[in-house]
Amino acid sequence: MIEKKQNGDRSGIQQKNKQIMQREKVIIVGGGTSGMAAASCLTKQSIPYIILEREDCSASMWKKYTYDRLHLHLVKRVCELPFFPFPNSYPNYVPRKLFVEYLETYEKHFDMKILYHRCVVLAEYDEAEQLWRVKAQNRSTGEVEEYGGRFLVVASGEDKPHVPRVEGLESFRGRAIHSTSYRNGKEYRDEHVLVVGSGNSGMEIALDLANFGAKPSIVARTPVHFLSRNMMNYGSLLLWYLSTETVEKLLAIVSRIVYGDLSKYGLPFPSEGPFTMKRKYGKFPVIDLGTIKKIKSGEIQVVPTEIESIRGNEVLFRGGKSFPFDSIIFCTGFKRTTQKWLKGGEDLLNEDGFPWSQNQWKGKNGLYCVGMGRAGFYGANAQARNIANDIASLDP
Repeated sequence: MIEKKQNGDRSGIQQKNKQIMQREKVIIVGGGTSGMAAASCLTKQSIPYIILEREDCSASMWKKYTYDRLHLHLVKRVCELPFFPFPNSYPNYVPRKLFVEYLETYEKHFDMKILYHRCVVLAEYDEAEQLWRVKAQNRSTGEVEEYGGRFLVVASGEDKPHVPRVEGLESFRGRAIHSTSYRNGKEYRDEHVLVVGSGNSGMEIALDLANFGAKPSIVARTPVHFLSRNMMNYGSLLLWYLSTETVEKLLAIVSRIVYGDLSKYGLPFPSEGPFTMKRKYGKFPVIDLGTIKKIKSGEIQVVPTEIESIRGNEVLFRGGKSFPFDSIIFCTGFKRTTQKWLKGGEDLLNEDGFPWSQNQWKGKNGLYCVGMGRAGFYGANAQARNIANDIASLDP
């Protein structure tokens, strides 16, 4: 069965409604890096705000739900949050531990007003009062608190781990977890481990497992681009001078030269460029940190099809082949729950919780979103600055 993190049992809490509404100029939903970026920009404009965060800490994804070997995949100059550069002593590609330290220092530096354990259950615009009414369950007390804000900033991102429905998963006798529960491969030594998902997390977790002596196989159903850190870095620089189409063509050529024909290992070359795939499908290119070498050596096996069913420890794949596994790790991303609690934001966010266009950050009635368009730290930071400037111009 899938292991579940115990972050507070909402179902077992008796809800009690508070009648007093706390009023703030700006309410930010989500205390991750995007919400923190928005808060720092508002602070620079002397605009009061509060952040409602459902976890017990800021940036919980980085602090609680990421694996040990994780580093920022882009150079630090494009990953720093607004108005606060990384220390000079930090390496160019910042490891998870140092990034967490940076985020903790960032929160203290800007004296961020974060209310923890607040799970937003409803946000809707009150035409009569001309403000956003936000209801949040205090997961510590069980009370449902009400907040009112002239402006609402949605920064909650992809917040629910997604595990696809697989026939027979409940019968699996081994360990089956989402990638948010994976830390390192130490306890998987000598195990046959199936990694489901061929994005950056899946490829790097497979590499980590192989380095710890496990025998990983990775399900890669769709084509992905492989780029090295240097390729990605130079590609980002070239975008200042050349068109996106030209840069991604150059990257595709270099990738083929460096990695060769990967189709014989079960990794066909995509028909569209890396930036096009990111924009159209939200599929990021994989930053290769050594996984391809392990695949070519046979230390990591690729299964180029999808799971059909599971029976005990036997996993049956489409096409008829089946193999036994000791553990399964689902690197299958997240789902957004914004559409469940946000009412009246259809002009800004679609039914899946994404902006209608990647660079969209403003809706009607003082509604904004930051970091929701899969544009990375750089895009989220630009949106945070835009939001603060816009609020300052509308309500000085």
